[in-house]
Amino acid sequence: MSTAPTVAQNALWQELNNKFVMFFLEGQYSEAAKVAEDALKIAEKSFDPDHPDVATSLNNLASVYYAQRRYAEAEPLHKRSLVIREKVRGPNHADVAQSLNNLAELYRVQGKYAEAEPLYERALAIYEKVLGPNNTEVAIVCENMAACYKKVGKEKEAEELEARAREIRSRRYDKRGKRRIF
Repeated sequence: MSTAPTVAQNALWQELNNKFVMFFLEGQYSEAAKVAEDALKIAEKSFDPDHPDVATSLNNLASVYYAQRRYAEAEPLHKRSLVIREKVRGPNHADVAQSLNNLAELYRVQGKYAEAEPLYERALAIYEKVLGPNNTEVAIVCENMAACYKKVGKEKEAEELEARAREIRSRRYDKRGKRRIF
């Protein structure tokens, strides 16, 4: 493993990640998984084990496994990504919040609500602190947490989170439905 990646290694890793995003957004999950697996191999060979690009590669592969309902394979990848991001970025970084939300979503879809709730709460607190209370990432976590709360009978809390998410999203558009530029 090289601790100083070459320009070519960085370019290849970035190219693979760009392909991953394209395939993932198009719903071509098998192709996205192959590319994400290749990107992770490149990252693990080229960068330190705790490099942010390794965490990104882990997160990407976990996300496509999640989309394919390969939850048992996604979980350790999300956990490892979270550990790296906390170590490298610190406990209150937006990347950490992303990992927390992703892991919480994984738990929620599996019915592991007690495990998901504290992760959502922490992700929400980080995003509010780092990005501000009206950021769309805050809205996303509110929506996800609301879905979790509904499953455990916290209807009032879920409704409050959904209302907050709608309010955040409504600020992005004017009365004619046109996107505002901030």
